[in-house]
Amino acid sequence: MSIQVIKTLGDGRRYMKTWPMVRQLSFYFPEYRVIRATQLAVTLMPVLALLAATSQVYIHGWTFLPQAITIALFFLSLPVQGLLWLGWRARHPLPLSLLDWCDQLTAKLSSMGVKHSPLGPRACYLDMALLLKAAFERLDNTYWEEL
Repeated sequence: MSIQVIKTLGDGRRYMKTWPMVRQLSFYFPEYRVIRATQLAVTLMPVLALLAATSQVYIHGWTFLPQAITIALFFLSLPVQGLLWLGWRARHPLPLSLLDWCDQLTAKLSSMGVKHSPLGPRACYLDMALLLKAAFERLDNTYWEEL
């Protein structure tokens, strides 16, 4: 694997831990569903890979070992795919509409006395996740219900 792929996987894991897992955001961003699926895949897919591979070898014999390994690698690749997408999304630049919304959210936080630096023109989704995490910790639920 190249260094860039490993770095993207690390960014995906960091983004997965940073993103606030609240239902209100699931209507606007696919991250909620992707993170839930990736978390489930990280815990479940190694067991399913082992089960699928051993069942293939048990039922069809050792001649099906290459197919069993292929099936196991497929199951093991599913959480990696989720982490790769999250890592790509974390470094993807924000569109202007989201940048304006994040600026409004930063202004709302600063009016409450919470210090948070405004997002610049090169802001990415990871920066927005950090802002949203701080906002969900500080703002009350009425603000999020108005969204």
